[in-house]
Order: sequence, then C-alpha cells, then structure tokens
Amino acid sequence: MASKKPSILPADIMEAQLSTIDLLEAMFPSPGELEIPESTTQCVGKLRNWCQDPTSTPSGIPPSISLVVCLPISDGEKTIQVNISVPLHCEDPETGCDEPPSLGYSLRQPDWMSKAEVARLAPSIPQGDALEAFEYIQEEARRFIEEKQSQSRTATSEESSKGPLVRVWFYFPSLSTRKKRDDMVNLAPGYSLTGFVLAGKPGVLCLEGASMDIDAYMSFIKTHSWGDIPSHQKKVSERFRQTEGIERVFSGMEEITDSLGERGGQRANRGDMQALEAWLRTKGLHEAFENVIF
Repeated sequence: MASKKPSILPADIMEAQLSTIDLLEAMFPSPGELEIPESTTQCVGKLRNWCQDPTSTPSGIPPSISLVVCLPISDGEKTIQVNISVPLHCEDPETGCDEPPSLGYSLRQPDWMSKAEVARLAPSIPQGDALEAFEYIQEEARRFIEEKQSQSRTATSEESSKGPLVRVWFYFPSLSTRKKRDDMVNLAPGYSLTGFVLAGKPGVLCLEGASMDIDAYMSFIKTHSWGDIPSHQKKVSERFRQTEGIERVFSGMEEITDSLGERGGQRANRGDMQALEAWLRTKGLHEAFENVIF
C-alpha cells in the first residue's frame, strides 16, 4: 500500500507557526540578527493569505521553511549562528495535527569552537519553544567559554614551569589516514597542546605549547600511532618554529580539512592552499603560510 503524502498543517495550527516567525522578528529587530531567505518570505506571504481564506489548499508549500538567528553570547563579543527549521506539514498525515510541530535547530560552527565541541552541544538543544532553545544555547556556550578561559589560565600556569610557549609548523607531502589524523587531534590535549591538522596533499600540522611537550607528543605519535607505518613513509618535516612573544591563537586542537571547502585531485585529496592562506590570515598567521608551504 502506498504511503500517504504529507499534508499541510490546518489553518489554525499554521497561524501558530507563523506567529513564531513574528515573535522572532520582534526579538531580533536589528540588521544582521535575523536572516530570512527570500523563499521563506514568499512562502510566509502565501500562507498568511491562505489562513485568511482556507477554502483551497495552496500549492508548492515545502515541508518546512528556514530562518537564521545570530545569537549573542556572553557580553556580545561572540555570537553563534542558529539555523531554525519551521515545519509546515503534519508529521503523520493519517492522524493530522492537534498542536504545532516542534521547531528544529542546528548550529553553524563559529570560529571560537571546534567541530567536535559544536557536535557535543547541538544534540541537547530543546526542540520545542524558541526561547527555551536560545537560553539553553547561550547558557551552554557561556559555560564553554568559561571552561576554556579556566583551562587557558591553568595551561599558562603550567607552561611557566615548562618554558616559553612556542608555535611549531610541520609539513607532510601527504596526510590521509583518518585514524592517524584522529590520533593527532585526540592526543594533543594530554600534552597541553593546541593547534590544527589539515589533511591532504600537502598536509599541515600546527602545534602551540612548550617545546618539551611538542617533542614528546611528536615522539609518541611516530612511535605508537604511526608504529605500523614503514619508517621511509613517515615523511614529516618541521618547516617553521615561532618562539618570540607567542600567545595561543587556538583554543583547542581540531582538524580543519572539511571546513576549508572542496578539495581537488582525482581522489579529492588536494587541499585548497588559497583557502588555508585566507583562514590563517583571519588568525593573524599569514606569515607562517609563506614559511610552511613555500
């Protein structure tokens, strides 16, 4: 038996969904706080007219419409983008809808959080009331920032006994194996290291920390994580070491491969060096690019 097609929400329930959009517009009136795609605006206009005269079902109504809220965090210096999905169809066309379907939320990774950190936060966002969801996101993000600041103070205190902070750049002709990359990210915190990993041809590893911690980390990686790789294939070279007046730029250790966009090559393994250079420039590290890649 063929399954029934999803049905549009009843007019009274649809009005409740549209009122949520009105609420968001009232909450975020300033430019840049709320983004409403043109397709959403057109659909909302059609639905408002239909709610006034629901004699015939409107055509071309998508399952949901989207909006984007730029939610302020802490004292407003940081923000996080919240993508909001407003359902327009009944979840079960056979039973219909007695109340508005819950809104859906997802987060776009800000530059002050890693992909893994966003992944830990997103699944627990309340899927009902928008105010409850926003309060949860803001509270958890504040807690995250406070924890990072506390960790940074602790790391700074520990580093003072290990020597000055340095930033070291390593170059790989090729870096692809997922398990090896995961090890590079997951093992770094145990050595009080921050930075990033970029896979592909070429690959790049940036480490911030005390020299003795970086040396111990690289020794462990080569001996244990890469223990099954023949020595002649462990091609990695230190390209650049920054030692004067270094302060941490990265809050944690993360892989940035996917966040730099599409990759070229037959196996999509050639990194976009222009994208890497632009990203490093936003961090104030454009000087390092010339020393590492060229």
